[in-house]
Amino acid sequence: MTNSIADTTKTDLFLMIGSNPDTSHPTIGLRIHQAVERGAKLIIVDPRKTSLAEAADVWVRIQPGTDVAFLNGLMHIILKEDLWAKEFVEKRTEDFAELKNLVEKYNPEYVSEITTVPVEQLHTVARMFAAEGRHAIFHGMGITHYVTGTDRVKSIANLSMLCGKVGVEGGGCNPLRGQNNVQGACDMGALFNTLPGYAGLDDSSELFSHYEEAWGVTLPRRPGKPATEVWENIFSGNIRGLYIFGEDPAIADPNIAHVQAGLEKCDFVVVQDIFLTETAKMADVVLPGASFAEKDGTFTNTERRIQRIRKAVNPPGEARPDWQIFRDLSKKMGYEMKYESAEDVFEELRKLLPQYNGITYERLEEVGLQWPVPNEDHPGTSVLHTETFTRGKGLFIPEEYMAPVEPTDDEYPMYFTTGRDLARYNFSSMTGKTKEIDEISPEAFAEVNPVDAERMGIKDLDWLKLTSRRGTVKLRANITEKSQIGTIFTTYNHTDALVNFLTLDALDRLSRTPEYKLCAIKVELI
Repeated sequence: MTNSIADTTKTDLFLMIGSNPDTSHPTIGLRIHQAVERGAKLIIVDPRKTSLAEAADVWVRIQPGTDVAFLNGLMHIILKEDLWAKEFVEKRTEDFAELKNLVEKYNPEYVSEITTVPVEQLHTVARMFAAEGRHAIFHGMGITHYVTGTDRVKSIANLSMLCGKVGVEGGGCNPLRGQNNVQGACDMGALFNTLPGYAGLDDSSELFSHYEEAWGVTLPRRPGKPATEVWENIFSGNIRGLYIFGEDPAIADPNIAHVQAGLEKCDFVVVQDIFLTETAKMADVVLPGASFAEKDGTFTNTERRIQRIRKAVNPPGEARPDWQIFRDLSKKMGYEMKYESAEDVFEELRKLLPQYNGITYERLEEVGLQWPVPNEDHPGTSVLHTETFTRGKGLFIPEEYMAPVEPTDDEYPMYFTTGRDLARYNFSSMTGKTKEIDEISPEAFAEVNPVDAERMGIKDLDWLKLTSRRGTVKLRANITEKSQIGTIFTTYNHTDALVNFLTLDALDRLSRTPEYKLCAIKVELI
């Protein structure tokens, strides 16, 4: 996030695209509802009719998978009507001509044909966003979980820069991260192509020397394998062992029949987790980790805020904090890590990561700090890019619209998409153990638009069989206008309805993120 969660009190207009924070980030969703009540404008771009869509000044019921065309269409109108932020673009950005040339063909009529968004609504949204004021874009996995996910993120940045809405309080580009420490994991280098602190593998040897000296090792100058490419590498023989930590790919990854076959084929699988997940049940060795309440450390949340967590109770049985497991296992493998506490680990990382240099446990005692914090006198950074971008000038990277990887056809005539259940968290490895939550949210339903239901003879609570080119799942129907005609929506949090048997594992060319959010299915009444 370029901005802060608290910034929502200063935002004049929210453009929410590819996210439903009411179910995925409810505290942020609540703040947006509060902002709307005090008079902030709200534009929701979502195929599904959510509670935020009902509260919005403009609800754009976009065709799934067409966000790049939509965003290019807004920029086309903003340029044609001379609404763009000329001074900001001239002083703070580059490659503007490339953007202008690419969006030229995305006229409202062409974009409306692709997205099904009315021409008048395209003009309304473009004018609202380009107007004076502090305007923020919020987006989530409905943007990134596509083969063109990085294209969509770049298009969002293009729109924000074109209108001069970045680098100001109440504005910016604000991705809502999927879990509580996703930002922290990425900061630590838990990515296939970066070192900690987002240092690329093609950076200078001086940078590598910095890490190699600290760790006493020689680092490989090549990227690793993205998690989503592990399964093909198992089948090709390039990967023979897996160490899976805090992840449940046996039910969480797309096309899980393929994933489960990969786990079965793998020579040796270690799972480190706090519960015996479906993946752990397939492992050769399970190492019990400690939960957040059973260890010390830090989390870095979606707004780049580093916060302390403190041990409240002892871990049960043989469970241990993860850093201790890694330290002791590393020693047995011949590399000694000399950490005696979680704070020791943090002290090392803050010296290595420029964004964390000024953060200490003592400074985090009362309140978290938002990186970058370059020195111990620095108060933290609530808004990024206020005067300059990290690379100097902001770079416009225009992208062409690409149609969905798996279009509908006569055999698979409907689209399938998923989202979160407010009562549950991810695949219920934790929330599924709570009886009260089972009573609130006992099962997943297939949301069917009334027009589709009438056409197919489906009644409320009928059992349906949903089938894609990869697998089948059975769900009961919920007839509702929330879902778009031609699209079936369901939540993915219930283990008795493993919807990732259906989902598509095609990958984004840069991030290698899979196309979770859209695939073609057929629907049969059981």
